[in-house]
Amino acid sequence: MDFYDDYSDTEESDEAIDDFEHLAELVAFPRRVKIIRKRPDHFKVWRDDEFLNRFRLNKDTVKFILRIIESKIVSQTNRNNAVTPSQKLLMTLRYYATGSFIATCADFAGIHKTTGGKIIIEVSKALAGLRPDFINFPTTDEEIRQVKQDFFNIAKFPSCIGAIDCTHIKIRSPGGNDAEIFRNRKQFFSMNVQTICDSKLIIQNIVARWPGSSHDANIFRNSAIKQRFDNREFKDCVLVADSGYPMQSYMITPMLNPITNVENTFNESQIRTRNPVERSYGVWKRRFPILSLGINVRNLDTVQAIIVATAVLHNIARRFGDDEPRVTEEQENLITLTIFEQPHAINNQGRSQSIHRNRFLNYFNSLL
Repeated sequence: MDFYDDYSDTEESDEAIDDFEHLAELVAFPRRVKIIRKRPDHFKVWRDDEFLNRFRLNKDTVKFILRIIESKIVSQTNRNNAVTPSQKLLMTLRYYATGSFIATCADFAGIHKTTGGKIIIEVSKALAGLRPDFINFPTTDEEIRQVKQDFFNIAKFPSCIGAIDCTHIKIRSPGGNDAEIFRNRKQFFSMNVQTICDSKLIIQNIVARWPGSSHDANIFRNSAIKQRFDNREFKDCVLVADSGYPMQSYMITPMLNPITNVENTFNESQIRTRNPVERSYGVWKRRFPILSLGINVRNLDTVQAIIVATAVLHNIARRFGDDEPRVTEEQENLITLTIFEQPHAINNQGRSQSIHRNRFLNYFNSLL
């Protein structure tokens, strides 16, 4: 008789199996109970000033934004305790406000980090999708007239429709073979973002797709807005820029070595008129510290969506007159780190450039 057959037929074997099954029932791990965390109502929890400093926008402004994007970010599920559009928006704003790891912001919102990451992408894309509604270059005669007048009121510079510049937005290395083109002259990874703004620091145009090693002038050279100026869409209107840009009929830059009284007057007016774009970067980055602390995601599409989303929010905040939230000394230092001086354009002092500038020098000479 086979050994195993003999063993399986004994009563002791049956009793042992019964004992084992009973023991297994006693020590079996209980099924994990799902814990549903109660998510706070931040509109009720925080005073107005506390809410502003945590989410970088006033309560009424956030409610306005929520009404616009709510249908785009509502959860497509019937499960209990689904994340509401309000909770999604506030968690994303908290991420923009802190630049923290997604897990930290998700925990703040009472959401799992995996869900939090998906929410930030979803909300950022929804906000960036508002770009046509809130980032617009003036096109009607009345819009153009008003923008020109507002710039003229600064320092009597005529025909100005916008101030142009670029700013670096810190990112993490995107990895891959092309990662190094995102490393800028200060040796950190960034996107070099071109904006044109009006005298009220509202962003009229944004290009947020170029790596940190790109030169400002090259970004403009390849932009759609340049084609619109080349096509004379804005007639005699001009942009004011620093000397890193080439002088053109519609791009007015300062003189490198002014000598006469009229040249100095021209330069002073040009620099003061250009100042809003430089100020806008400080205001934008103070409101959303993630732009200087660093956008800690690898996917460049998500990075670009976050940049454009914060630009949209910046414009909405300017139009609503939102207060500027507090920033720390460390954040101010990081903002300063993202400011770059561009090399002078090599063709800013030629004959054709002088012709473009002379019409402005003649105008300022008439004021003296």
